[in-house]
Amino acid sequence: MYYSSGNYEAFAHPQKPEGVEGKSAYIIGSGLAGLTAACYLVRDGRMPGERIHILERDPRAGGACDGWDYSNLGFTMRGGREMDNHFEVMWDLYRDIPSIEDPDVSVLDYYYWLNKRDPNYSLCRATVDRGKDAHTDNKFNLSDRACMEIMTLFFTPEEDLQDKKITEYFSDEVLDSNFWLYWRTMFAFENWHSALEMKRYITRFIHHLGGLPDFSALRFTRYNQYESMILPMENYLKAHGVDFQFNVHVTDVQFSCDDAADVDRKVATELRLVREPGQPAVDAAEGVQGGGAVGEGTEEVIALTEDDLVFITPGSCVSHSSFGSQDEPAHFEPELVAGDGWDLWKRIAAQDPSFGHPEKFCSNPAESNWESATVTTLDERILPYIEAICKRDPLSGNVVTGGIVTVKDSSWLLSWTINRQPQFRAQPEGQACVWLYGLFTDVPGDYVKKPMRDCTGKEICEEWLYHLGVPEDQIEELASTAANTVPCMMPYITAFFMPRAAGDRPDVVPEGAVNFAFIGQFAETPRDTIFTTEYSMRTGMEAVYTLLDIDRGVPEVWGSCFDIRVLLNATCLLRDGKPLTDMKLNAVEHLALREGLKKLEGTDLYGLLREFGVIPDEPGTRPLKAPAVEAVYPGIH
Repeated sequence: MYYSSGNYEAFAHPQKPEGVEGKSAYIIGSGLAGLTAACYLVRDGRMPGERIHILERDPRAGGACDGWDYSNLGFTMRGGREMDNHFEVMWDLYRDIPSIEDPDVSVLDYYYWLNKRDPNYSLCRATVDRGKDAHTDNKFNLSDRACMEIMTLFFTPEEDLQDKKITEYFSDEVLDSNFWLYWRTMFAFENWHSALEMKRYITRFIHHLGGLPDFSALRFTRYNQYESMILPMENYLKAHGVDFQFNVHVTDVQFSCDDAADVDRKVATELRLVREPGQPAVDAAEGVQGGGAVGEGTEEVIALTEDDLVFITPGSCVSHSSFGSQDEPAHFEPELVAGDGWDLWKRIAAQDPSFGHPEKFCSNPAESNWESATVTTLDERILPYIEAICKRDPLSGNVVTGGIVTVKDSSWLLSWTINRQPQFRAQPEGQACVWLYGLFTDVPGDYVKKPMRDCTGKEICEEWLYHLGVPEDQIEELASTAANTVPCMMPYITAFFMPRAAGDRPDVVPEGAVNFAFIGQFAETPRDTIFTTEYSMRTGMEAVYTLLDIDRGVPEVWGSCFDIRVLLNATCLLRDGKPLTDMKLNAVEHLALREGLKKLEGTDLYGLLREFGVIPDEPGTRPLKAPAVEAVYPGIH
């Protein structure tokens, strides 16, 4: 497997891999990574669909990319996905998957047309004082010292960031800024999370720095992520005869590592699984209260040969998710049990050091949890309060908030969003589905004086309505009769952000692996960022391309951090458009800067410094035209 860039290989179709007709595939997990692996096995690997087996412990596909309507709860979305125009693997695959909205066009084409017609941007990024605009005004409000702290992290090698926390690099100069408010609420970073992952995010998305304050860098699907992203892939795979097996718990994968004939070869030799683990286990997998661990079933063993390819999804960010209801809180139950996704990885990791260290991610749920809720408005009474903040009609069918609205003075650090409505194809006319989440679940609210994790759906809705500015004498009535709220507690939702070191996540294809690969958010691939759809899909593509030796390049992670135009633009934007010459420097530093700029006069580099605002236009010269948004360098403003 190798990486490529440009459209030469992006537009090419690889030849059929030699001997693929005699191979089979077992994919453990039907999340985005597993479905992607299956799609690439079909499209580029030309593997017959009936030889591809997807083993899923849940009763449906999708993993964390959900969007369901429970008859006893209502509409639910545990999370949401924000897409980037440079998710290279995602768009490589979705250009050939028919969309659920219009089967006559691809997911990519429908998505592209939708976001061209209805571009995303926010008109109110944050509120204070019960629904008033916080007037962040697209400013980062970073001091020069704070900018230097961010730049220092940007240039620090990953090997120096092993097991380091963000607070080891960022002081209050960063943590008290608008920049950190935008960043932590958009990506769900906490102060104690991994500095290494923070660095990856900065380098990965530096081309979108200008679109961070107002979300103009982002794009969204028409419906929820399950219907717009998962169902099209599932339909594509079923049309090719792929075998889906639900309610199947894979308990173990055995490898010949120690006793292999060649010590450099690692071979998966058998799968162990339990079918139909019982309704309590199914309920637990879905987060329905009353569910439990996988019961004692008859364990089945599937013997594997080197022609049987195994794709393993280790860990689970939605493990131990628990749905509450309008009248019941979601339970915070992080205790690990059989069948939760972590037990499989632990058994696998015990067999070889290169298979990762799951305990680094699942040992501290107090620092990896947050809670979300889906609020479905039942009539028009709440909608005017939403419209007053986002300045758009919630039922227009177009962009509404344009991303999350963060309640800056919320004790829970509450953020909420309402995307294009309806969010579900089955959603009744006149209703709106709102998604919200709180980063701090263990502190009392500002209206409901109890921790978010102890609140019923109705109480979470009351806290949200309070911050929308609903009169206090109407809050209880509206939360009771004008909305249905389904909370969801997720103890391990940001487990992959926990401080880590090299080797804690297994490589997609570990050194010496013959017939197996790791995929998903807890597999390691260079440069890309976890908690993104692209990361899951990239691991799936890399796994298939490596194990089948497909002769076509995997598109590399977009290299904006190596583009001098992007770096210069980001330098200026990080300082809210102020030129470098405006920095607070001492006399010697000012002199050095002035002399350095003189030496650059008459060069292309000097012109670039002017074009991107790093140095101001000179008096008497014609002002330069601002770079066109998304003309050459997407996301630059």
